[in-house]
Amino acid sequence: MSQKAKILLVEDDPGLSMVLQDYLELLGYEAILATDGEQGLNKFSESAFDLCILDVMLPKKDGFTLATEIRSLNERLPIIFLTARGHNDDRVTGFKAGCDDYITKPFSSEELALRIEAILKRCMNQAMRSRSEVFELGSCRFDASNLLLHCNGVEQKLTPKEAALLRLLCLNKNNLLPRDQALTEIWGDADYFIGRSMDVFIARLRKYLRHEPAVSITNVHGTGFKLEVKEG
Repeated sequence: MSQKAKILLVEDDPGLSMVLQDYLELLGYEAILATDGEQGLNKFSESAFDLCILDVMLPKKDGFTLATEIRSLNERLPIIFLTARGHNDDRVTGFKAGCDDYITKPFSSEELALRIEAILKRCMNQAMRSRSEVFELGSCRFDASNLLLHCNGVEQKLTPKEAALLRLLCLNKNNLLPRDQALTEIWGDADYFIGRSMDVFIARLRKYLRHEPAVSITNVHGTGFKLEVKEG
C-alpha cells in the first residue's frame, strides 16, 4: 500500500523541497511538488492523491487555507503540516483545519517516514473496519462505511474523523470510551492539543444527534466519553 502511495508535497523552500521530494521517491512514493498554495491546489485538482504534506507559511495561499480547501474537495485525504511554527495555537489551528499530523522543523527524515507510514496504514485500517458497519441509535441510523448519519429524515455526511469517532462510541455504547484510546486510534497520538481538537468533533456529533432524545454523548470528566442510548 505505502509503496504505491501518491503524495502531494507543497513546500516553498527550494532546497528543502527538492531534498524531501527525492527522499519520498527514494522511499518508493510518487511525490508531486508544488511551491506555493495556489499551485498546490491546482495540482491537487488535477490528480488523485493518497496524502498531502503542506508547509504552513506558503506564498499566495497559506497551508491552513489550502488544507481547508482540500478538505472541501476530499474529506478523507490525510494531511500532514510541515512547518517551522511550533506555537501551540498554530497546532490547534492545524488540527481544526483537518490535519492528521503536525511536524515541526527541524525533524529527522526517519521520523517523517515513520509518520507517513503510520498515517497511511491507519487510514487503510479504518476503511477496512468501517465496511458494512451500520449502527442503530434510537431512531437514528449510522452507516459507518459511507460516512452517513440519518436522523429524523435528515441525512448528515460525516467527515472521516467524525465517523471514526462515532464508530468507536457505538462500539462502546453505554460504556466508557477512554480519551486516550480514541486519540490514539483516530489521531495516532494522545497529545493534549490534539485532545482539544477531539472535543470539537464531540461537539459536532452532539449537534448532529440533538434531535434524538434517546441518544446522548456524556463527558466523563478527565476520563473519556460515553454514548448513552435508551432502549425501547
